Amino acid sequence: MKTKSIIILLLLFAGCRLKSQVYESLENRKGLDNVTEASGITSPATISIIYDNYVFLEGTSSDWGFSVLIDGLEKKFFFDTGTKPEIFEANIKKTGLNASATDILVISHEHGDHTGGIPAFVKMKTGIPIIIPHSFSSNFKTRVTGYGLKPLLVDGPSEICSNLYSSGVFDYKIAEHSLVLDTKKGLVVITGCAHPGIIAMVRKIKADFNKNIYMVMGGFHLMNKSEAETRDIIAEMKQLGVVRCGATHCTGDMQIGMFRQAFGDNYVEMGTGNRIVVD
Repeated sequence: MKTKSIIILLLLFAGCRLKSQVYESLENRKGLDNVTEASGITSPATISIIYDNYVFLEGTSSDWGFSVLIDGLEKKFFFDTGTKPEIFEANIKKTGLNASATDILVISHEHGDHTGGIPAFVKMKTGIPIIIPHSFSSNFKTRVTGYGLKPLLVDGPSEICSNLYSSGVFDYKIAEHSLVLDTKKGLVVITGCAHPGIIAMVRKIKADFNKNIYMVMGGFHLMNKSEAETRDIIAEMKQLGVVRCGATHCTGDMQIGMFRQAFGDNYVEMGTGNRIVVD
């Protein structure tokens, strides 16, 4: 009986420790002063699309979800992991990319079509930071800690590594942040789903970083927008100075077609297996 009581107390103590777990955080606005009109990457970065609703490279599989690998910076990053672990893993193998060399995993928001591939990811790499909005659920934080990842929380805009930043978490019911890559042509914004509104996000990033936005790519969550509403969003994006655009995932087929037509030669084709070089 005494042994049983001790075990129960140990379990309760362990549970309390998990609940009171303190995670490291990125420092708000750290490194933003480094972003100037003249700043930016000095060598090309490659954005490889691993998971998407559309296929670009024959032999890869499409599915509802999103994930990209960013290479060419001082660290190697995965941004989101798609929905199904088996598709995520198969597409990595098909594209010949080395996920085991990843330095940091970044998750845009806590939805399954962006987090579902994590069990496959940790088969390839553990022991690295996973950057997430600070308000992610305690269950998620505990689960990824159990996988051997190290939650690193983000709140406001902040530097992740030289020339790569988190946009900071947007004020919306779904906690979401995006990646911001600094180039000499302007900022490159990579979104997961843009639940807070793609225009609101672009406008805030432009103001927070005090630099023009050159390219926006990722999911824009416009599938329920009408043709007229989408036309207005495209016009606003152009008024904000966005030069190039790649819309995918939850943007919607009709809406993607409208972006493709509006941006013409400056439209960036997305889809699994595509590799987009940014300089």
